Amino acid sequence: MTKPQIVSSFRILPLVAMLFFVLYGSASALTIEPPELAPYTRSKVVFDHDAHNEKAGLAENCVVCHHSGEKGVIDLKTSSEGTPCSECHAVKAKGNLTPLRRAYHQQCIFCHMKTDKGPTACGECHK
Repeated sequence: MTKPQIVSSFRILPLVAMLFFVLYGSASALTIEPPELAPYTRSKVVFDHDAHNEKAGLAENCVVCHHSGEKGVIDLKTSSEGTPCSECHAVKAKGNLTPLRRAYHQQCIFCHMKTDKGPTACGECHK
């Protein structure tokens, strides 16, 4: 490759990267679609983790969403980041434990209602 071809290649890389993110979303976009809840009755939720946390001012406070707990008592001092929600929340929980589907909904919707920001209706997340 000649020098002009190499320079030309470097000019095109940002365009290719931009096109990728436009087509496929940002690198922090997650699909919330726990296999334990299949078959799904609504579409999956696409959630841009980093953009959400920046907008909500949660950049360094993971435990707000990634709480831990034991026997139905939430611990807001210890983060469960990296642990699947289904490890603590069963699909059909017993006793005072929150079932998995309700845990997802409560975690998001209750926070949105409390702060009066963000979606609270089904179709606003399940597009």
